[in-house]
Amino acid sequence: MKHEKTVKLVLAALFAALCCVATMLIHIPIPATNGYINLGDGVVLLGAFLLGPVYGMAAGGLGSMLADLLLGYAAYAPGTLVIKGLMALCAALIVKKTGGKTAGLILGALAGELIMVLGYFAYESTLLGYGLAAAASIPGNALQGAGGFIVGVLACKALRALPQVRRLCD
Repeated sequence: MKHEKTVKLVLAALFAALCCVATMLIHIPIPATNGYINLGDGVVLLGAFLLGPVYGMAAGGLGSMLADLLLGYAAYAPGTLVIKGLMALCAALIVKKTGGKTAGLILGALAGELIMVLGYFAYESTLLGYGLAAAASIPGNALQGAGGFIVGVLACKALRALPQVRRLCD
């Protein structure tokens, strides 16, 4: 049991790092809200699917927040920690509830990305004070969510074909 927790902790740290790098690798600024579109959502979802709710939430939230800090978007860091963490938590819980079936991956990814889009709108409109101008970020976040959905679901399906990964997920 102790070995399993150590492995999950190490994998969560790895996924946090991967999430940070994927987010920083390609980020396209959105001038209207001072935010950006990135590739990190696919890794957030993949980590949630493979690591489960607790470790997936930690990896997605911390890795995404670290990218915000390193890219100079510190105002977004607290929101990102919560939003990406909740995104991963929700996706992982749905996958867990559905037994990891493809339909569960799809539903989990959709729910997670919806949390991301609505979460950033709420964060930008209220806490960052953009008001309804925050709606300008919805199309970009939806596009980012679609990319994350595709990457997360397809990568999970491909990786679960490996016996070592299947053992991790069971």
